[in-house]
Amino acid sequence: MDERDDQLTEVMQVATEAGHIMLENGAEIFRVEETMERITRHYGIDSGRFFVLSNGILTSGGTRYSNVEFIPFKGAQLEKVVAVNRLSRAIEKGGCSIQEARERLSEIKNMKAKPFLEQVMGSAVGSGAFCAIFGGSYLDCAASFVTGLLLYVFVLMVSRRGMSKIVTNILGSILATTLSVVFMRIGFGEHPGNMIIGSLIPLIPGVPFTNGIRDLANEDYIAGSTRMIDALTVFFCIAAGVALTFLVDGRIENGIIVLNGMQTSPETAGWFVQAISAFLGTVGFAVLYGVPRREYIHASVCSTIGWVAYLAMLRVANATVIESTFVATLVVVLVSRFMAVDRKCPVIVFQICGVFPLIPGAGIFWTVYYIVNKELSVAITTGFTALGMAVAIVLGIIFMTSLPGRMFKIVRKKA
Repeated sequence: MDERDDQLTEVMQVATEAGHIMLENGAEIFRVEETMERITRHYGIDSGRFFVLSNGILTSGGTRYSNVEFIPFKGAQLEKVVAVNRLSRAIEKGGCSIQEARERLSEIKNMKAKPFLEQVMGSAVGSGAFCAIFGGSYLDCAASFVTGLLLYVFVLMVSRRGMSKIVTNILGSILATTLSVVFMRIGFGEHPGNMIIGSLIPLIPGVPFTNGIRDLANEDYIAGSTRMIDALTVFFCIAAGVALTFLVDGRIENGIIVLNGMQTSPETAGWFVQAISAFLGTVGFAVLYGVPRREYIHASVCSTIGWVAYLAMLRVANATVIESTFVATLVVVLVSRFMAVDRKCPVIVFQICGVFPLIPGAGIFWTVYYIVNKELSVAITTGFTALGMAVAIVLGIIFMTSLPGRMFKIVRKKA
């Protein structure tokens, strides 16, 4: 190989490594392709062609270079996505040689996940705060806090042993539901439904769900469909674990546990408590998603604004939950795009956290409960409402994502 071939191979390897890191840590397909193109273009390689799927990258540099990599999703570490994105922009500005880029990518790849204790506490805080969002009392929130903590200890320990995601989610949902039922049996908690929902929140697939929608919005239909199927599979696993727990408990207690539908405690129903709960809960899940620490507050502010918009539509405008979800999603995506420009950070960092409270996890739980309890008519109604909320999120993200990014940059400059 001549010098030109050596350079092409080196540049393509660096670009592929950058794409590899981003894809396995939760980046959208279009962002991976954009980053790879940015790197190769700066180094003068115009023949680079990339085809990125949800779990693989196909790279071709004319007749001189080709590569195929299988890249399984290992779990979101958005901090790595942010780091690679910023590196690619530094490369584009001429502030990084090819060798320096290779070394920096190696450092990013070896970045450690958030510490064990920080992740466990993030899950606990997220569960307790989201229990309040869904109407639980302070006692319910305390039970969800403990359950969320123990659940993530289990998840982290199991993941280290290489257990499949399907089995992990089924067992995790069984554990969370069982602990919540135990708390209810001993009288620690007032609204068992809210306790269980809050406890299950750490298992909700926020990253694949949101990225699947964004990929569909960017016309990456194969990747978007694959990620949505991945999210639906996790939802199904959670539902299966909950249903199995209810059935076993019903066999032991000679009857399915009685839950009186979604109840809202006056203790946590106020606007201030709801806003604080949304903020703290999002901080917890920002930890689980590997968001850079300096973006915790901004991601949580985005989420809080969206949740307050949802409550305003529901309580003030008397809108339906589907209409409220749609409007709140528009607000979240709009705020997240402005924040992305201002913070020079990928929009998914704010968007995933912002949309998370709106994902209809509670609707899925109640649908499963009514099915197990053989209240099929109520289950169908609840299920269609949850589906309508999911569609509202999809349409809201697609609509706001279609707005040109240049518009947000112009508004920021004028501001």
